[in-house]
Amino acid sequence: MKILQVSNYITPAHGGSAEVPFQLSRTLAGIGHSVSVYTSNLGLQDAIALPGVNINAFSSFLDFAGFSITPSMIKKARGETGGFDIIHLHNYRTFQNIVAHHYAKKYGVPYIVQAHGSLATYFQKNLLKRVFDTVWGRSILKDAVKVFAVTEFEAEQYRTMGISRDRIEIIPHGINLVDFDTRIEEGEFRKKYRMADTEKIILYLGRINKIKGLDLLAGAFAESVKSRKDIKLAIAGPDDGYLSFLKKRVDELKITEKVVFTGPLYGSDKLEAYHDADFCVLPSSYEIFGITILEAWACSKPVIVTDRCGLAHVVKDSAGLVVSYEQASLYNAITTLLENQSLGRVFGRQGRNLVEEKYNWVKVAAQVESIYSSVSAKR
Repeated sequence: MKILQVSNYITPAHGGSAEVPFQLSRTLAGIGHSVSVYTSNLGLQDAIALPGVNINAFSSFLDFAGFSITPSMIKKARGETGGFDIIHLHNYRTFQNIVAHHYAKKYGVPYIVQAHGSLATYFQKNLLKRVFDTVWGRSILKDAVKVFAVTEFEAEQYRTMGISRDRIEIIPHGINLVDFDTRIEEGEFRKKYRMADTEKIILYLGRINKIKGLDLLAGAFAESVKSRKDIKLAIAGPDDGYLSFLKKRVDELKITEKVVFTGPLYGSDKLEAYHDADFCVLPSSYEIFGITILEAWACSKPVIVTDRCGLAHVVKDSAGLVVSYEQASLYNAITTLLENQSLGRVFGRQGRNLVEEKYNWVKVAAQVESIYSSVSAKR
């Protein structure tokens, strides 16, 4: 098949919604499909080469509140869109989707929308979201042959937008296990950030954004430090507008010497962090899925997540702990994993099994490929 993936971003620095089209394109090309990508050039210097994938990175004229305008995409889409069998639109409220929707309709090419948790209007830029929905968004959803949700929670969001259940497919995210099975020397992360071998490392890895609940994590960790002096909190990830506030909060809690800010980590640097961590925490106030949970499991690490995470039902009592979104509950979970390492090892092994059985790109791409084939055959 000739497949077009459309995404405003396609680099790890922009989080899971950019990681998905990156890995999906990589996997589909690897099994013999002709894959092209339309995206912006923002942050593209961080991307790894994708063998067999034709990446069209258009110059961004303006990037406002995550809305990256790439005018040069219009000419390319006008000339090429009719030649694709299927188009996959990632995220929802993007300039790239406006253009791709227009030419997909014009040339009769079926397309799929995958919102990556961006449907909700009840937080962050809600006025701008409503304007987009009125002018373009509802048409983009209405004309899609299918929409992809990662969980039933996201499927319900589609239904509130008027999408019938028969057009919704539940497709989880995945990870490429090959990337996580590279041999890593234990202790390298500790050495880089001057952590003692006897110290327990609690790791957060992801964007430094308000919705990630990092103020909650800082407060719970500060409580833990009162009774445990042998612990460190490592916060790894790119600043998404919240870093200065978080550092100020850490200073107010008087735990500055116990918290390490590493900045974004990729490749072997990221693997070293996972391998040296005792467990990982994703304390988000809103998280439609949580790819970093899968990454931690790929490294056989237990996780703590809030009940506002889309994967909470998978984590619970199987491969980690689920807590309510409040400090005392998170503190208790941190204490449990610090004091019960054998439980953590069991959770880590079970998490690795889950990734191997269900949440890896080979399995996920097979599901996507089947839907692509079914949809394109009806063109």
